[in-house]
Amino acid sequence: MRRKKTIVTLTTALAPAERALNVLGTDLTEKGLRRYLNGIAGVDAVGLEQRAAALGTRSIKTTSKRWALDTIISLIDLTTLEGADTRGKVRSLAAKAITPDASDPDCGPVAAICVYGDMVPDAVAALGAHHGAPDRGKIAVAAVATAFPSGRASLPVKLSDTSDAVAAGADEIDMVIDRGAFLAGNYGRVFDEIVAVKETCRREDGTSAHLKVILETGELNTYDNVRRASWLAILAGGDFIKTSTGKVSPAATLPVTLLMLEVVRDWYKLTGQKIGVKPAGGIRSSKDAIKYLVTVAETAGEEWLQPHLFRFGASSLLNDVLMQRQKMTTGHYSGPDYVTID
Repeated sequence: MRRKKTIVTLTTALAPAERALNVLGTDLTEKGLRRYLNGIAGVDAVGLEQRAAALGTRSIKTTSKRWALDTIISLIDLTTLEGADTRGKVRSLAAKAITPDASDPDCGPVAAICVYGDMVPDAVAALGAHHGAPDRGKIAVAAVATAFPSGRASLPVKLSDTSDAVAAGADEIDMVIDRGAFLAGNYGRVFDEIVAVKETCRREDGTSAHLKVILETGELNTYDNVRRASWLAILAGGDFIKTSTGKVSPAATLPVTLLMLEVVRDWYKLTGQKIGVKPAGGIRSSKDAIKYLVTVAETAGEEWLQPHLFRFGASSLLNDVLMQRQKMTTGHYSGPDYVTID
């Protein structure tokens, strides 16, 4: 990545266009975006994968493992994104988010529950007094939007999708970028859509739902594209960059997440502003999740191991973590019958 000698100090109050102008130092045009993004250094794929593999070999044991398991739970976006979702399923998901392990009152809660936009009112109602900001011990409601998971819709439809979810009480919006436009090199269109969705996240009281920008890295084909898309999403105002919808394979991988963490680290060095990262899809075991914790700590820093800066998008991960916690308490595996079904 091209380095600047001075730090560009940004505040979260800056509009996306101002944020981009401060960093690009040029006119905010398609040509300017293309010049900047194409000027980013290429990714050393071999080096990236070797470092990810090395980080994945680190082991965490005893009390540190218990801390790691509890941390994973606090970072989970417990997710249900199926066409067959019902109000009852969302209520059950909320109950599990509040009390992941009914046998252990010291366990939980998770960071958020993630649902389709039309399920937001049910999620908010089911959480009740537990609904709120994760960094204050509450549980957020995240809604996927912008014609998730394909993103194949007109901008007015995407903005209406977002507006409805925010009005219904969503604390966070997980949007998808137009991968076709990005792969065609139409960075300005992708930038403008993210900016428009970011503005739609603003509520009448002046507050704003947090915006997670899903890159769908499995469709971006190269590490270079993942790095460019990460920078583009942050420039356009994303509060988080997220790997995947969970509907495309491959979804989250450790090398891709490492690369995205390097981007937010470099952004922080450049601007003093912290951006979150959310790997989603395919992370099913506590063993794998611990590898991500190590990667976060070793790349962006331990301060990123907080719900407002790192999340796991998962549905089945929580059960494995709960079984591992029970094993540490009882000395034996209790099995899946001792945790609730998602």
